[in-house]
Amino acid sequence: MADRFLHHRISSARVIVENVIAGVKRCRIVKDVLRLTTEGISDLVMEIACGLHHLRVSCCHPFPTFDVLSLLSSG
Repeated sequence: MADRFLHHRISSARVIVENVIAGVKRCRIVKDVLRLTTEGISDLVMEIACGLHHLRVSCCHPFPTFDVLSLLSSG
């Protein structure tokens, strides 16, 4: 029974993570092949895309966030 509960919690967290990744990929530059070859540019592009996604989510849904890992460890 506990194993089933753990798998349910993990799959719920996985859905959240996959939705966030899909939200970040709304920025087209993240989906396409990045042709900039300067060192660190691809990481900077991903960081900016994540920041834009966070801004979009926090403006549309001003609810407090929670730590998924703390929920998994407390159960």
